[in-house]
Amino acid sequence: MGPQLASAGAPMSNGVHHETPEFLGPRQLINRHEYIRLLEQSLHRLGFSEAAQRLEQDSGVQMQPDTVTQFQEDIFGGRWDAALQLLPKLTFDSDIALQAQFMILQQKYAEAVEANDIRTALHCLRKELAPLKINETQLRKLAGCLLRQHDDPVNPLIKDSEWGVLEECSRAQLMWALQQRLPPSVMIPDSRLEALVEQALESQVARCPYHNTQHFRISLFSNYQAGIEQLPTQPHQILDNHRDEVWHVQFSHSGTMLASASKDTTALIWRVDSLGEPMLMHTLAGHEKAVAFLTWSPDDTRILTCGADNEVRLWNTDSGCCAQVYKQHQNQNVSSSAWMPDSRRFVVGTVDRMAFMYDVEGALIRKIKLLRINDLALTRDGTVMVMVTQEKLIKVQRLSSDGKDVAVTVVESAPIMSMALSPDNSFILVNLASHTIHLWPVEPLLRQLDALHSGHTMSEEALRAVKEPAMEYRMDPNRQPRFIIRSCFGGSNAAFVASGSEDCRVHIWHRDSGDLLAQLEGHSGTVNSVSWNPTNPLMLASASDDKTVRIWIAPMALDGHPVT
Repeated sequence: MGPQLASAGAPMSNGVHHETPEFLGPRQLINRHEYIRLLEQSLHRLGFSEAAQRLEQDSGVQMQPDTVTQFQEDIFGGRWDAALQLLPKLTFDSDIALQAQFMILQQKYAEAVEANDIRTALHCLRKELAPLKINETQLRKLAGCLLRQHDDPVNPLIKDSEWGVLEECSRAQLMWALQQRLPPSVMIPDSRLEALVEQALESQVARCPYHNTQHFRISLFSNYQAGIEQLPTQPHQILDNHRDEVWHVQFSHSGTMLASASKDTTALIWRVDSLGEPMLMHTLAGHEKAVAFLTWSPDDTRILTCGADNEVRLWNTDSGCCAQVYKQHQNQNVSSSAWMPDSRRFVVGTVDRMAFMYDVEGALIRKIKLLRINDLALTRDGTVMVMVTQEKLIKVQRLSSDGKDVAVTVVESAPIMSMALSPDNSFILVNLASHTIHLWPVEPLLRQLDALHSGHTMSEEALRAVKEPAMEYRMDPNRQPRFIIRSCFGGSNAAFVASGSEDCRVHIWHRDSGDLLAQLEGHSGTVNSVSWNPTNPLMLASASDDKTVRIWIAPMALDGHPVT
C-alpha cells in the first residue's frame, strides 16, 4: 500500500475516506466531511482564519493534510526541490506526477532565466527537464527562449510561454494549474464552495422560463423566480406612418434604429431609445412596387431593400439617400438578401434558381446557381450561406473563393416560408406553411460540410443525416396558409423564439423547452414579421397587415429597471 495522507476526521488513502461517510441535506446528498472542509476553506478565503481553525478543532475535520499545506508553501516560496519531494505523497498516478514535476521545473527554469541566472537555468533544462522526456515541443521552445534572451531586453521566455513577469503571479498560475491535475479530494480546488453556490444559482436561472435580463439579483434565502414581467408583452408604441400593409420589420444591430418595409412601396427608418420612443428619420422611396424585405449592414451604415419590382436598392442610413440600384436580375423575382461581414458585399436570393453577389459600388461579383430561394442568411464570418427553398429544403452551403462550393441539405415536412439564423449561428429557425416553426441545429450540418470540403465522399443518406428538428413550436395547424410569416430569435442569450401569425397575434416561446409563454394581442391583421431588439432584450417590434408597426416593452422596463 502506498503512503497515506493523515486527516483529523477520517483516515485517507490518496484522498479517499475509508469510513462510512455521513450525509447532510434534505435529500442526504452532501458529504458532511467534505462540506466541513469546504467551509473551512471558505472561511480562510473570507479572512476568518481563526474561525476556520476553531471549526477544524471542534469538528475534528482537517481542511487539508499537512503535506498539502507544506506543498503549497513550498511552491509559493520557490522551494522547488522540497515541493518535488512531496509530489509522490499527493498522487499515486505516475503520469500526473510526471506532468506536475515538469510544470514545477518549468517554473524554476523560467524564474532562473528572468533573474539572469543562466547557470541554474541551463542545469535545470539539461539535467532536470530534459531527462523527463515529455513535452519535447515545449522543451525546444524553452531552450530557444534562453538562446534569444540576450537579444531582447524584455525576457522572451515570459512572452512566449504565458508565465507572468511577476514571480508571485506566475507561482499563483502554477498552483492553479497543479490543482487542475492533482486529486481534488487532496487539494481542494480554489473557491470550491463559492463555485458550487454559483452553479446552483445559475441552474435556478436556467430553469426559469421567463428569465430575460443581464441585470438581476439572486438571494441565497429563496429560489430565483422571474415572471412574465421580463418579457416584452406591454404594447408601448403604435407606428402608423405606412399607408398599406407592413411586410417586414427589423432592428439595426445597434438596437438604436428600426426599419420597416411596406406594400405601400416605401421603407421607413426610425430612431428608438431604450424605452422604444420612436422618431421617424427617413422615408425610403423609390421602388415602384411593394417592398417585401430589408436588411441592415453589419455596421448599420447601409440598408438593403428588396422590392416586388425585382429591384434591390442600397440606401445610406445617415442620409436616407439611395446609393445604388441593382437590376442585373431584372427578370427574376427577388426574395431576400444577406450581408457579408465587411458591410461592403452582399448576396441577393431569387426564386428563379439564382443568387447574386454584389458590392456596394454596384458591381456584380459572382453568380451562384441554386434552387428556388425563399429566404437566405450568411454566417457571421461570411463563409456559409443558409437557404430555404420552395423544394422543402434547408440548404447549407460553404462559399469558397474558387467557386467550388459544397452543400448539405435538410428535408422539411412542409413548404418553408421563411428562416432566421440565431445570433451565434448555432440554430436555424424555419417557418413552415403548416403554421409550425422548426428549430434545427447547425453544428452537425457544418461537420458534414467540413467532411465534404476535405474530399470525403458521402452518400445521399449521410448528407441528410439530420432528420429531426431540435424543437417544434406550433400555432394553428388547422389554418390554411396564405402569407409569408417571419419569426426571430431574441431576448437574453437568444433564449426565446417569437413569431407573427395569421391569427393577428405575436407568439413567444422559450427556445429550449418549447413552452408557449405569451400571445400578444393588439394587431387587427396578420402579423407578418417580428424583430427582437438585439441589444435590449426587453423590446420587441411587430409588423402587420393592419398597416402598423407595434413596439412592445417588458413591464419591468417601464417600472424603471435597467433594460440591457
